[in-house]
Amino acid sequence: MPEWLAAGTAGLLGGSALLLGSAIGWYVRVPLAVVAAVMAFGSGVLISALTFELVEKAEELGGLFPTALGFLAGSVIYVGLNMFLARYGARHRKRSGSQQPSQDEQPTSGGAIALGALLDGIPESMVLGVGFIAGGGLSLPMLAAVFISNVPEGLSSSAGWKHAGRSRGYVFGIWGAIAIASGVAATAGYALLDGANPGTLAFVNALAGGAILAMITDTMIPEAFETAAMYSGLLATLGFLTAFSIHSIS
Repeated sequence: MPEWLAAGTAGLLGGSALLLGSAIGWYVRVPLAVVAAVMAFGSGVLISALTFELVEKAEELGGLFPTALGFLAGSVIYVGLNMFLARYGARHRKRSGSQQPSQDEQPTSGGAIALGALLDGIPESMVLGVGFIAGGGLSLPMLAAVFISNVPEGLSSSAGWKHAGRSRGYVFGIWGAIAIASGVAATAGYALLDGANPGTLAFVNALAGGAILAMITDTMIPEAFETAAMYSGLLATLGFLTAFSIHSIS
């Protein structure tokens, strides 16, 4: 299989976990405590992955300066875009309760939530494609981390969207489109950066790492903490250890 196709397939597979989580959130009445617990676990998984699969590898590739610059740039870009979308109703897009506005309450919220969900998924998908360049093949730990963390993201968001009165077509249409966009983003990450110098690859890997960490802090941890506050730290630790174990044995 050509590497560009393998990269796209990896991105599509990671994105498909959003559809899986969405189906669970839509058809199964999952208690909020369970949603919060799974979200805490997924947060730990992603933090581990961005630490060892993105930032550490970026520093090994290009050194500290491009890594630090990319990491800071990724967080600033994500937070800036997230603040913009929050003004139009996307602030609580990953919350499973009643925090999300309905279309009647805020007419712009539907489009903003869709763009916000896309913003959350693109960085992690792109680095799956870049991994074929930087690491010489698919990063199984990164793919596992993306898949494991995307299930609770889809579950929590879809439960909240359903509570806000969104239609089934809207919910599954959004996640289906984002799953496809994840495959395209992974392919683009490979195609655009094939042959790039180590400093550029380091910057892009760290850029994604900074954006993912900002996303976890802004959208995943609040959902985890609100209902699972007493044990969310332990679950995040278990998620981190799970991803680290995959990284160590791969």
